Formats: sequence, C-alpha cells, structure tokens
Amino acid sequence: MISGFAQNGFSLEALRMFLSAAAEATPNEYTFGSVLNAIASAENISLRHGQRCHAHILKLGLNSCPVVSCALLDMYAKRGSIDESEKVFDEMSEKNQFVWTSIISAYSSHGDFESVMNSFQEMVSENIAPDLITFLSVLTACNRKGMVDKGYEIFISMTKDYSLEPSHEHYSCMVDMLGRAGRLKEAEEHMSEVPGGPGVSMLQSMLGSCRLHGDSKMGEKVAELVMEMEPKLSGSYVQMYNIHAEMGQWEKAAEIRRKMRKREVKKEIGTSWVDFIGSDGSLTTIGFSSGDKSHSKSDEIYRMVETLGLEMMNLEEEVEVEIKI
Repeated sequence: MISGFAQNGFSLEALRMFLSAAAEATPNEYTFGSVLNAIASAENISLRHGQRCHAHILKLGLNSCPVVSCALLDMYAKRGSIDESEKVFDEMSEKNQFVWTSIISAYSSHGDFESVMNSFQEMVSENIAPDLITFLSVLTACNRKGMVDKGYEIFISMTKDYSLEPSHEHYSCMVDMLGRAGRLKEAEEHMSEVPGGPGVSMLQSMLGSCRLHGDSKMGEKVAELVMEMEPKLSGSYVQMYNIHAEMGQWEKAAEIRRKMRKREVKKEIGTSWVDFIGSDGSLTTIGFSSGDKSHSKSDEIYRMVETLGLEMMNLEEEVEVEIKI
C-alpha cells in the first residue's frame, strides 16, 4: 500500500500509512525504500520525516542494505542535502552499479558536473558497467554545464562501447543540449531520429530553445506539433506568445491569445510550500500560489511581504551609496 501510494503521487498518504504500519509492525528494507521515495518526491513533506526514518533505519541496522542506502541517498539529494547523500555513499561498504548510479544522479541533480564526471570515471575504472540511467544522469550534467562536445562523446559511447540503445529520454536530453547551445538544426535532426517520434516534453524543450535564440520560424513549426498533440496544454501557447512578443510581432502574438480563448486554454497556476512551526512545536506545511488569498491571515501576510520588500529596497539603496563612495 505504501509503495502504491508513493508510485502514484500520493506521498502524504504513503507517509501516513507508514506511520500507522510502524506503530504495529517492524518496517523492513522495502518499507523504508517506499516511504523514502515518497518523501523524496514530495516538497510538501518536511525533510524531518526523512531524517526520522534515517534514525529508525540506523536503530534497526538496515543502513548496510543497498536498497535502503540508495533510497536514503536519493531522498537527501532530492531534498537539497547533497552532503548527507555523500555521507551515506561513503559509509556503504558494497558499491554496485545501482549505488554508483545513485550518487552520479545525485550530483547531476545538483549541477555538479566535475563530481559527476569523476564518479563516472571511477565507476568505469572499477569495471562496473553504467546503465541507461547512469548515462542519462551524465548527459543531464553535460547539458546543464553546456558541455555539448562531451555530451556527444558520452552519447556515442552508449552504443559504441556498451551496446546500449538510447531511449527517448536520452534523445530528449541531446535535443535540449543542442538547442540551448543554439545548434537548432542539429537538434531538429536528433528529433527525427527518435524511435516513435518526439514527444510533447521534447518538443516543448525545443520550443524553449527557439525562444532563447529568437527562431520564430522553427518555433512556429514546433508549436504546431505540440498543439496538435496536446491542444489544451498552455505551455506551448505561452512560449509561442513570448517568442512573437520578444521579436515585436504583436499581431502574431495576439493571434496566439485568440487561439487560447477559442480553445479555452488556461495557464496553470504554480504552487509553492512553506513549513510552519507552531507555538506548540507542531509542524504544518502550507501551500500557496501567486495572488493567493485563501489563508485566514492573508492580509497580514501581504502586509509583511510589502514591509520586507521596502526593507530590501532600502538595503539596495544603501549598498549603491557604499559602492559610489
């Protein structure tokens, strides 16, 4: 049940089920693996729950289990504590393919290109063959660092040295990498090589690159493909609107707006979370979005935001004066 909740995005339900189960029976490595996965993927769950699980794992002596250790490593990395991930990795006596891939993925998610490449080389030097997930993490690190030539080298080595067939995700990473670098024609060629054709996420990535480099012609072609596949997806409309607006093509930008209204497409509202510790020590996670006034103390919250904004402006002015002096 815990695993089912976690895999389907019901992280809070997975945590509640774990707490209920732990009160009646002793959790095993698979129980911890599932609940740590839930905590890792949920921003609305405090990291303290993961730390409590870690303490429970140490008491039960399950920290030597690769499944549990990798789940811990992954959980800390996804929640921003890469130092804790490194500690878990260093304490592991047995480092197999799964373990190496976990730490490489952790470094990659934090944009640490040097640590990714060092770990990858060390993994290979110990005759542990990387798998598709390992390569995806390395390619992602190359993408974020802008190391296009190195990314190409890694991509080619998948089939040449390890006989691994790149998946849709690997092609998507290459398309994004080339697109960010302004090599849009090469990115388009890679899209044509994708088995089964490019998906929505790949096309949206390409559309973002078209906006970044001001290629409205290719952007229109890509946007039409996305709109055909997902006519209600707001992202492609917004991206195309921004491309036209930034190039001063206001009539085309207005046409995108008309299409959105005609097709009843609405932009999704982003949500953030904050942990609140009450006077009694209880921990509450509160979600909010831009312009949100659903909270009972929203007026006080907005007044405080305004006060902080003014203080920041005053601080900027003081810094400017110091620089001039």
